[in-house]
Amino acid sequence: MEYIIVVFLVIILILVIIGLFKGVNESNITERLGKLEMGVIKELGEFKGSLKDDISRNFSEANDKIDFRLRLISEKVNERLDDNFERTNKTFSSVLERLSKIDEAQKKIDSLSFDIISLQSVLTDKKTRGIFGEVNLSHIMANVFGQNNDKIYKLQYSFDNGVIADCVLFAPEPLGIIAIDSKFPLENYQIMVDKGSSSSVRLQAEKLFKMDVKRHIDAISSKYIIPGVTSDQAILFLPAEAIFAEINAYHTDLVEYSYKKKVWLTSPTTLISTLTTIQIIIKNMERDKYAKVIHQELMLLDNEFKRYKERWDKLYRSIETVSRDVKEIHTTTDKITKRFNSINQVEMDEIVYEEE
Repeated sequence: MEYIIVVFLVIILILVIIGLFKGVNESNITERLGKLEMGVIKELGEFKGSLKDDISRNFSEANDKIDFRLRLISEKVNERLDDNFERTNKTFSSVLERLSKIDEAQKKIDSLSFDIISLQSVLTDKKTRGIFGEVNLSHIMANVFGQNNDKIYKLQYSFDNGVIADCVLFAPEPLGIIAIDSKFPLENYQIMVDKGSSSSVRLQAEKLFKMDVKRHIDAISSKYIIPGVTSDQAILFLPAEAIFAEINAYHTDLVEYSYKKKVWLTSPTTLISTLTTIQIIIKNMERDKYAKVIHQELMLLDNEFKRYKERWDKLYRSIETVSRDVKEIHTTTDKITKRFNSINQVEMDEIVYEEE
């Protein structure tokens, strides 16, 4: 637009100059300016139309590009939404699966709680507690040494003095026979650890609990440590880990008392460790015993090998003598054979000569 105006002004200026030089009158200049103006207006109209078409075309192309971009964005968004939906669906399914497992575990916990309550109601009776301890002890012995391994242990073993132990362990010397008896001091322990009871009641229960444990230690020491029959030590088995932990953590005087009486306090876990150690000792002693037998057999084998060597040396010397004799005989045989060949050759020459 500005370019056309500049051209228009330049044309007017040229016409004015030409008019001045040629003496053109004012009316002629006006007419020519009018024509020029009409031409400029026409060109401006055409330019506007062309510009409008260009703008429309550019706008249409821009609109197509925008539509294409929007379609791409829409496809990407849909793709992302599908992926996120799939992941969300998987996560939701996993959550449902875990919730079902949690629900199943909760049912097992409820069942276990019921079993614990039932077990507590059973263990309130001394006789049932004794049976529980004996059964627990039997399972531990079977797991360590095998079922019904009478060479290593026996359950409900009766000594010659009429005393019956829950279990005895036949360990090799110098250990000997070790008695194991199960005890379960529960009533006073439960009162002692009950936070809902008053301090005076719990203190009284603690004294009674310690008296119960000492009484069990004294009974085992007097009954199951028999000079000349058993080892000079015995084992008190506590079927509850909590009671064993309570004694070792807060009542060390009971541990010292048991040491003096040569009665070792054990729980299911510590008893398994103790029995495993004894099992290793037994195996090592058996290995040593067999090692002695093997050593004796090796000594006997050494004597036999010495005799074998002496006989082989004699046989070797005999074979060497026979070999030397055979070699000499072979040499003599070769000489005789050569001699016979020589004689035979002479006889053949003489026969040939006579015929000639």
